[in-house]
Amino acid sequence: MNRLHVLLIRLLPGGAPRNLTADTAAQLLRSIRPRETGPRTLRQLAVELVAEVRHLDRRITTANSKITEAVRESRTTLTDLVGVASQTAGKILARVGDIHRFRSAAAFASYTGTAPIEVSSGDVVRHRLSRAGDRQLNCCLHVMAITQIRLDGPGRTYYQRKRANGKSHKEALRCLKRRLSDVVYRQLLKDADDLLTADLGGHQGATTTSSAAGTTPTPTLRTSHFPGPPTPTLQPLTPAT
Repeated sequence: MNRLHVLLIRLLPGGAPRNLTADTAAQLLRSIRPRETGPRTLRQLAVELVAEVRHLDRRITTANSKITEAVRESRTTLTDLVGVASQTAGKILARVGDIHRFRSAAAFASYTGTAPIEVSSGDVVRHRLSRAGDRQLNCCLHVMAITQIRLDGPGRTYYQRKRANGKSHKEALRCLKRRLSDVVYRQLLKDADDLLTADLGGHQGATTTSSAAGTTPTPTLRTSHFPGPPTPTLQPLTPAT
């Protein structure tokens, strides 16, 4: 798309819009009929790029449909969380695998790269972003955090409280991502336990709530989806900074 945009800028006196699509580019190219060899060659290259973009769009649509179907068949409830659509849920499921391989929420946070690293100096206690862990999972949690900050709910309230306590945007965002890591960990544990119960007891204990993927996350978030005091069935979680 960037290459196509550059070509259109060279062909059109007014340039091309930033939010460019294959259909928009094709429509712009129909209005261009250069006679000189140079511009005519550029137009031909742009036409070929439009065809390539359309081919890639079809492949992306097919891949997204397959991921959505796979997420639906997994019976995961990750899509109930604010900021987690089917594509994000599919990435989390694929990269995490068996959630029971993580001994605790803290171990899972370390794996996702959301466990902060202390860089205190004297009486000043500070933490910095960890570059360790799975960066794709970290990206999923980042998308969750950004989405929850934009919507009314516990995530935004927690972020604003951290900002009111003197933390910068990045520091407050890092704290929220650490909390959301615990949310995802508990949700994956619950899903795994529900599936095990269903397999052993003839689908007993399976969730009755539709977890169809592809739905747009709603701004509301159940209390159980946001970290608070740990439930008696879970080990105490390490408090986030």
